[in-house]
Amino acid sequence: MSHDGIGPRAVLRSVAFLTAGMLTVPALAGCGSDDPAGEPLAGADVAGADRSDIADGGTLRWAVDTVPDTLNTFQADADTTTARIAEAVLPSMYRSDGRGRAVRNADYLASADVVDTEPKQVVVYRLAQQAVWSDGREIGAADFAAQWRALSGKDTAYWTARNAGYDRIEKVERGKNDLEVKVTFSRPYADWKSLFSPLYPKEVMGTPDSFNDGARKKLKVTAGPFTVDKVDTKEDEVVLARNPRWWGRTAKLQKIVLRAVPHDKRVSALSDGTLDLAEIDPEAARRITVAALPQEGNTPLMGPEADRSAADALYSWAVANGSDEDAADEEISAREKLRKKAEKYARQQKALGGFEVRKSLEPAYTQLALNGAEGPLSDERVRRAVARALDREDLAGAVLKPLGLPAEPVGSHLALSGQAAYADGSGALGRPDAKEARALLTDAGWVPGGPVKEEKKDEDEEAAGSEADKEGKEDTKGSGGSEDSGDGDDGTYIVGEDDGKNHGTGDGKAPHDSGTGTGQLKQGGAPAGAYAPKGTAAPARADTAPVAKDGKALVLRFVLPSGPGSKTLETVAGRIATMLERIGIRTDISKVDNDSYFKDHIASGDFDLALYSWPATAFPATDARPVYSKPVAAADGSLNVEQNWTRVGTDQVDQLFDQAIATLDDSERRDLIRKADSRIWAAAGSIPLYQRPQLVAARENLANAGAFGFATPVYEDMGFLKKSAQGPEGSPGAKNSGSGS
Repeated sequence: MSHDGIGPRAVLRSVAFLTAGMLTVPALAGCGSDDPAGEPLAGADVAGADRSDIADGGTLRWAVDTVPDTLNTFQADADTTTARIAEAVLPSMYRSDGRGRAVRNADYLASADVVDTEPKQVVVYRLAQQAVWSDGREIGAADFAAQWRALSGKDTAYWTARNAGYDRIEKVERGKNDLEVKVTFSRPYADWKSLFSPLYPKEVMGTPDSFNDGARKKLKVTAGPFTVDKVDTKEDEVVLARNPRWWGRTAKLQKIVLRAVPHDKRVSALSDGTLDLAEIDPEAARRITVAALPQEGNTPLMGPEADRSAADALYSWAVANGSDEDAADEEISAREKLRKKAEKYARQQKALGGFEVRKSLEPAYTQLALNGAEGPLSDERVRRAVARALDREDLAGAVLKPLGLPAEPVGSHLALSGQAAYADGSGALGRPDAKEARALLTDAGWVPGGPVKEEKKDEDEEAAGSEADKEGKEDTKGSGGSEDSGDGDDGTYIVGEDDGKNHGTGDGKAPHDSGTGTGQLKQGGAPAGAYAPKGTAAPARADTAPVAKDGKALVLRFVLPSGPGSKTLETVAGRIATMLERIGIRTDISKVDNDSYFKDHIASGDFDLALYSWPATAFPATDARPVYSKPVAAADGSLNVEQNWTRVGTDQVDQLFDQAIATLDDSERRDLIRKADSRIWAAAGSIPLYQRPQLVAARENLANAGAFGFATPVYEDMGFLKKSAQGPEGSPGAKNSGSGS
């Protein structure tokens, strides 16, 4: 899993918003120009086609990150693949449109209304008459009641990961007839549309044993356009088959195979013909885009005969000129490997010509997290200084412009452009302003050019250091250089000194010199490249000089994940480090193992700065509260942070969330959520940067699938175009008919 991607809490939230359709409010009329929600920055890109143009049958092979450990989305180890399966095989009362707003799913729900608010909130669901489980039983009140009891939190024998909303239900009962379900709440609950999505049959939810174990590897009873045919852990795939009892529009595909393929192996799988659809990274997207361009024949590097001739010529030259034959053989072996690699690349590129890149923006955003639990960032003034130093437009542009996607920074922690609750709340923090950022640091006691105490070394290190110093002096004298690196060393250094150690970049290289000369100051000396009398003060500009306080430089540990998918984060982190350097803050960039990034660093608080992403749930009052709630001390003295990894929260934010959860008026609830977002901005615990790109490689004749954006996938409409709908030979739709042919 890429951590330009989703972390553990985000996976849980993603399960919540994916399976519930990202819904909180009824479908609304189009927004006026004065609506701060605006429009989505990018729409879905799925190669939409009419069902009449899609062939009946075929198998779609779709890359996923994992074969899930459980098919129960309400368990702690559920993941995004669990959610994808649930969307295809289980009822969901609502689904999301292209704006991330609620639309009733007519296949299951005829209507749902709040019929009473006093003395208690009552919601009546009227189910579609044809809606039945795959065993023929009608979907009804018994299923709703079983799910409520399992998820209410009252029976600890159920191993549930979440019960938000279900814990506010007082009772679930049959309405006027078998098609009505009446739900009464003990407390008002605005996000009631998030409930019963997905809805599991009572056979799964009815007892703790069936809930805990019965739906981990199989779902005997389903109610969607597809059923779970098998979960094959040996082949790393889940097979979904067309549901013969489905009462809606018949699924065009016969099967969907969800195949676990690591991101760095997906290009090979696509070119080998074992995948038809896969999310990919920008590098893979560029390869596929290039492969689709008109080809003008092989280059010499890609021509095997040309490479073999070049290798033979190299060998003859090496022998004729007296080179060692073994060395020549090694060179030819390397050349042969290069030739084979080039041939493989050429074959892949030819096969990739049958694919195209479909792109949108995910309903998720990447943020800079600032750990406010301890250290310099526990001071709100320092956090605000960091935030004011960031040019978020530049960061969004660096990631999204090269992909041809809208490059606007995200203005809310709680929604994205186009969603009902969205409004740009960043004004509560202020626009980027380096001067104001430096003023905040000064107010917090961090001053430019202050002395820094050097940590005392042990005796062995001091002895080794003394010898090195002596050798360094001798070398310097021998070369005719100055001796400013040795004389007068009293155990301190001036902030901004570059002694060859890693003080800023985390890669062992000297910090970037912003042009002020502060990057390589020597104590009592001058900037590198300048010659001045010994003792002359360094001509560092005060507005960019590194800052210190109480003998300590302001250095923030910036933690990043390693592994596939981390290149984008590296680029963003590098730009952030340069921006912070301009106000005197150094960063120590540390790359850690991808698998332990969240558990051992983010969740445990072992970082100062970090980059990770959150999905933009359409239930912010419910789902975002634990992400931004104020940490509280537990009975054992530990700090309960829920999912607030930055450890920054306020009582006022908590109160606004509580009010929003209990407010049934849509307009008033949106105002409360926007106010909460403004307070979150002001606290500067996390800074939203950009909406994540969504890049999907799709076989060119695959329709109604790709980069879905906000929209819930319509599984029954996915399929491969009929040959008559693919266009003339040579057009994009005419290539590689794939699994659907």
